[in-house]
Amino acid sequence: MRILTAIFCTVVVLSFTHKVSAQQYPVFTQYYFNELVINPAFAGSHVQLSLTSTYRNQWVNFPGAPRTVSFSGHTALMNGKMGVGLLVNHDEIGSYGNEHVYGYYSYRINMQKATLSMGLMAGFNFLGVDFSNLDLQDPTDPSFLPINEFKPNFGTGIYYNRQNFFAGFSIPFLLNNAVTSNLENIATEIREARYYFLRGGGIFPINRAETLKLNPSMLVRAQEGQPLSMDINLGLVIHDILSTGVSWRSGDSFITFIDLKLSEKFHFAYSYDWTTSDMARFSNGSHEFMLNYRAKVTTAHKNLNCPTYFHYR
Repeated sequence: MRILTAIFCTVVVLSFTHKVSAQQYPVFTQYYFNELVINPAFAGSHVQLSLTSTYRNQWVNFPGAPRTVSFSGHTALMNGKMGVGLLVNHDEIGSYGNEHVYGYYSYRINMQKATLSMGLMAGFNFLGVDFSNLDLQDPTDPSFLPINEFKPNFGTGIYYNRQNFFAGFSIPFLLNNAVTSNLENIATEIREARYYFLRGGGIFPINRAETLKLNPSMLVRAQEGQPLSMDINLGLVIHDILSTGVSWRSGDSFITFIDLKLSEKFHFAYSYDWTTSDMARFSNGSHEFMLNYRAKVTTAHKNLNCPTYFHYR
């Protein structure tokens, strides 16, 4: 265990030497149940008030592996013509920590059979490195002094949806902010990487009663300085109560997931990532849990039709 911890900490320290593009944006598996985490234009797409909490434990049993807690909420306003939202993330990777707090706005063009949304997000990232929890031979070593910086950022996106189809493109972080240290001979710079997300998918009945539906979708993820990655997802929706399926994340994992309608207002989802990369030798995969609550607010959603949970509009 100590050897693994030492290896991980060494990698972290080396990654802070010279200039690197750090992975500050948390990796979520269940973005397909809450697109807001990757696209600001999704704000208001549920029409009614939608609150979601997510917990992700990545690479179980690997010391210092990523853990993420997320809370988000969004709703449509102005007779469905605009959407607003809020996202708060807390992400930990070893001695590295990151908090995101972002507000969302979307302008929604409601057409007869579809909706086109254009969104903006703005907020801040708090980036920090704290080695105080490590057993250091020399705690005063300047190589291990804490780094704490506050960086504003903003992003944009577009989202198109019909009842059985959707597509979107987003850039959550437009600024390549840098966190730097001024210590002589210790070049430390953590640079926020710019991400690009391209999404698409649909939901299609496979029997006459429409009690069984296939829900294929994909995500192309591009991070500056990193290879292109892709998720391919396939879900089966049963009686609009249960959704279960599999995903494949290129070069990283094979995923199984389940989503259950607990009531008209609550949904619970769980996913497990079977690691297929070299990390499989050191971890037992990744767990992710999600709880979603939806409710109409009479003053804001009167006479508005809200999409059912397993439909896009």
